[in-house]
Amino acid sequence: MALLEIENLQTHFRTPEGVNRAVDGVSFTVEAGETVAIVGESGCGKSVTAHSIMQLIPQPPGKISGAIRFQGIDLLRLDERAMRAIRGNQIGMVFQEPMTSLNPVLSVGRQIGEALRLHQNLGRKAAERRAIEMLGLVGIAEPQRRAREYPHQLSGGMRQRAIIAIALACNPKMLIADEPTTALDVTIQAQILDLMADLKKRVSAAIILITHDLGVVAEMADRVIVMYAGRKVEEAPIAELFRAPRHPYTRGLIGALPRLGSSLAGDAMRLAEIPGVVPDLKQRIAGCVFASRCPSARDVCRNIAPALEIKAPLHLAACHFAPKITVAA
Repeated sequence: MALLEIENLQTHFRTPEGVNRAVDGVSFTVEAGETVAIVGESGCGKSVTAHSIMQLIPQPPGKISGAIRFQGIDLLRLDERAMRAIRGNQIGMVFQEPMTSLNPVLSVGRQIGEALRLHQNLGRKAAERRAIEMLGLVGIAEPQRRAREYPHQLSGGMRQRAIIAIALACNPKMLIADEPTTALDVTIQAQILDLMADLKKRVSAAIILITHDLGVVAEMADRVIVMYAGRKVEEAPIAELFRAPRHPYTRGLIGALPRLGSSLAGDAMRLAEIPGVVPDLKQRIAGCVFASRCPSARDVCRNIAPALEIKAPLHLAACHFAPKITVAA
């Protein structure tokens, strides 16, 4: 049994203009100790998927259906009290913007300590000691002094490290990292990624990494899920995805990556672009969600939604014309 099993997840939002199908029938699993990346452009449903797992979607206007099984327990069937015992304890989350995720009127040490006192039943002094230990663990210098400081007194990189310390304080079995390196400079990004890789080894936590940065994915992930317009369009091990992407959208994403020396090669190395715009998720799409932007789309693509099929070992893609490898029996 996988650590996390998501089956036909649908997260819809009722709006005055209609129902926004932010996540529309997504399924995947995460094994213990595995790093799974969810990639796609803004608005594809990555963060909504993460917030759905954590039960952080306000209902209404949101509505979640399907199944989210963590260690065999369907989180959608739990009440808020039972969910609070899992959230921050067995599943930690690193949010996209640390300044808005941290409480500005509480010291960093107290915010880490609160999670420990709530979930681990530690006393005040023990929680303070553990908070200082966690700040040191995530690479913050002078952790005893920093524990007494407030979020506005820390740099962006330090705040992100503090968020990671809070998420990992209770030794969760799974960490969800939503754009953990957004708005950080390249040097700090590399430090945060190294930190997450190191901490994964120490606490053996599975990681769901949500990002639009394929460079981060290549460095961190074991397996990749590509989302577009609320649906999963491709899934593969990291090396296989970069070696032989099967879905046109994935090929477009990889083609848009800048390559070393491209500025010296002139037009021959121009970045590829994906024409068009993401479809309106409040409108039902009969066929392939990518058909309006796909250079290879045909009538069947516009009328019949392609199923996720195995195109190669451990490699799924939702495309009528994706190349398929036949494995001999």
